[in-house]
Amino acid sequence: MNIKVVAGNIAEQNTSAVVVNLFEGVKEPGGATGAVDKAMGGAISALIADGEIKGKRGELTLIHTLGSIAPKRVLVAGLGKADSFTLDGVRSVAAETARHLNGIGVESATTIVHGAGIAGLDDHASAQALAEGVVMGLYRFDKYKSNAGDSSLSEVTVVEFDQSKVETLRQGAKAGRVIGEAVNFCRDMANEPANNMTPSEMAERALEVAQAHGVELEVKERPWMAEMGMGALLGVAQGSEEPPKFIIMRYSGDPENEENNIGLLGKGITFDSGGLDIKNAAGMSTMKGDMAGGASVIAAMQAIAQLKPKVNVTVIVPATENMPSGTAQRPGDVVRAMNGKTIEIDNTDAEGRLVLADAMSYARSVGLSRLVDVATLTGAMSVALGDQCMGAFGNDDEFTQKVVDAGNAVGERAWPLPMFDEYKSQYSSDIADIKNTGGRGAGSITGALIIGEFNDGAPWVHLDIAGTARARSSKGATVKGATGVPVRTLVQLVCDLAG
Repeated sequence: MNIKVVAGNIAEQNTSAVVVNLFEGVKEPGGATGAVDKAMGGAISALIADGEIKGKRGELTLIHTLGSIAPKRVLVAGLGKADSFTLDGVRSVAAETARHLNGIGVESATTIVHGAGIAGLDDHASAQALAEGVVMGLYRFDKYKSNAGDSSLSEVTVVEFDQSKVETLRQGAKAGRVIGEAVNFCRDMANEPANNMTPSEMAERALEVAQAHGVELEVKERPWMAEMGMGALLGVAQGSEEPPKFIIMRYSGDPENEENNIGLLGKGITFDSGGLDIKNAAGMSTMKGDMAGGASVIAAMQAIAQLKPKVNVTVIVPATENMPSGTAQRPGDVVRAMNGKTIEIDNTDAEGRLVLADAMSYARSVGLSRLVDVATLTGAMSVALGDQCMGAFGNDDEFTQKVVDAGNAVGERAWPLPMFDEYKSQYSSDIADIKNTGGRGAGSITGALIIGEFNDGAPWVHLDIAGTARARSSKGATVKGATGVPVRTLVQLVCDLAG
């Protein structure tokens, strides 16, 4: 997708279609919409007067200009109430208009920046949200369809009448395209079937990012894991014929200040059968996406390496399958994590916290001082918050709030849940330091606390994306299938920490 920003009058652009907008309740359009309306002899105003255009959120009205102005079509997008319009609204409208124009075969379109006028949104942020929406909204995963074709819409031009704003909008659109492409990269990984998205393939995707954007990459094999004492990760991996991979990516944004760092850790279970505590058929049907956390941190690194914030970022992905076999770990087994803590296996389907235990231990051993882990960890998270919100669990209120604020800023909502010490008794073991489950009650909380047993006191946040990693339908910038959550949150957090 080519997205460019130019100065000019949108009504004079020689393009297949222009996109303008209207807030609900506006009777006489102004700004760029007013300019197009005037050039068309009041066609938009007439439709408003007739009640055909109301400006309601989600309303799209296509007008064929029939030669009255240079553009062949005008698409009027309803934005809803001006006082409740947000950057997420910009993102959604951009996605919906792009899909609409793509659906009717438009190859190039021109648009104004939504919300930077009456709604008073920041110019840079609005342009970024618009570009994200276009790129994310046009995403589709059809590589395995024999009749798949290319998208029609391949170029979007943003037109701004005020020359002084063009460079700001250009920088915002550039950042939005980079972030949107990273989200789609994550979606691609999480939508792949498990027979193709193996731990080895995850490492190959990380290699693509490293080679394209100058990121340091190490992929560690089973003997190294054994040497490091990663018994929790190896316990999960021992049931699969696919070799596990421990993926490490490093971006040095502040090489003179090594302590200015953050670790992004992602669960990389490329297929989760549940192990010997095997899932039922319905529970297993989407488990190819159990590596969405790992995909999100690799994809976030793709954007971070291009945006170049002044902070050092390390991405860690423990990647393996969780499979039942004659070599699989059993309920009742005891494994020892890298930090020496022993874990009784109460349920082999609670494997995400095991692989993250060793990832966390490794992160602390190499001096990472702030940590965020991302995982499709618990079904209980979907019960608690549904598919509209991530669960956030942390040991440092200030850092947890930074993560939540980053998510809110980009429209990926997160909600902090309690981490009281009293919950820890639920996963006590008679024969080991801890068990890997805490029972049915407060399952998301105990899962997070178990991971926290391995962070050695560093400020840390666990994001449970079990409910938000996949969508059942397309709406706004979200498309059916893998969502790419929380790539944008992680990128925003890292940029916020860089100042």
